Amino acid sequence: MCQSTPDPKYCRSLLPMYNASADGYFYGRYTVRKSLSQSQKFLQLVNKYLARRSSLTASAVRALEDCHFLGSLNMDFLSTSFRTMNSTSNTLPQLTADDIQTLLSAILTNVETCVDGLQEASSAWSVKNGLTVPLSNDTKLYSTSLALFNKVWVPKKKKTSASSSLWRTSATLTNRFALGHGRLSFSMSERARAVFDSARAKQRRLLQTDDGTNSVVVSDIVVVSQNGTGNFSTINDAISAAPNNSAGTDGYFVIYVTAGVYEEYVSIAKNKKYLMMIGDGINQTIITGNRSVVDGWTTFNSATFGKF
Repeated sequence: MCQSTPDPKYCRSLLPMYNASADGYFYGRYTVRKSLSQSQKFLQLVNKYLARRSSLTASAVRALEDCHFLGSLNMDFLSTSFRTMNSTSNTLPQLTADDIQTLLSAILTNVETCVDGLQEASSAWSVKNGLTVPLSNDTKLYSTSLALFNKVWVPKKKKTSASSSLWRTSATLTNRFALGHGRLSFSMSERARAVFDSARAKQRRLLQTDDGTNSVVVSDIVVVSQNGTGNFSTINDAISAAPNNSAGTDGYFVIYVTAGVYEEYVSIAKNKKYLMMIGDGINQTIITGNRSVVDGWTTFNSATFGKF
């Protein structure tokens, strides 16, 4: 079992009463549960340092706040992963497995982002030194969790799920269209189609008839336009209008952003799920800002587009 992990020796030292023939589902749940516990401890450690913010530089505080936010995301991701893994002792449906893979992989990215921010904040400060060691240990644990999940829960062969609620071929859904040359297709209502086609009336059609078998289900669509012809003039306003905690069975809330330069920092709250954003292409729909590390921002918070 541990041979499938990045560090088999660490894996064997981690698992209780390690036995190569033991139930892989038990070990997978064990490492994710332990990862969740470690993520909680890390948040407590960050809070301890933030309580002394008066003695820290502004850049250090921002780096810690980024780590706190990323750590809280990791807790959410691990909780979701554990609930899914605890629900079955069989391989998961492909799309569900893909979702959990994404979450467990994102956890590693979040840890790396936290470390980068701490290193940028200062070349030598005690807080960074007090966090890098636990972060290094956590990375090993998270990597092991991901590897064991891939070993046990992920189907051996990727198959198109006929039962998927987001990617499906339902005869009851009117209007199937393709993005580009049949690479992606949408199932949407007549009203949503009218909104989209109206917004693109003076430009090339993005959605064209598709005879393919798979499609993305669209629950609703709104248009962002700077000239006042859309539903919203800013991207953030459109995101705010999206429903909270949408179920995957409802389909995607599509935000079509027409050509223009949008000077805003787009933030997507974690309760805004199943959003899809479409622009008019490279050098057409542009999101820009002027935050930089030189001005005291962390790299994480200087991004013009992020999920929060």
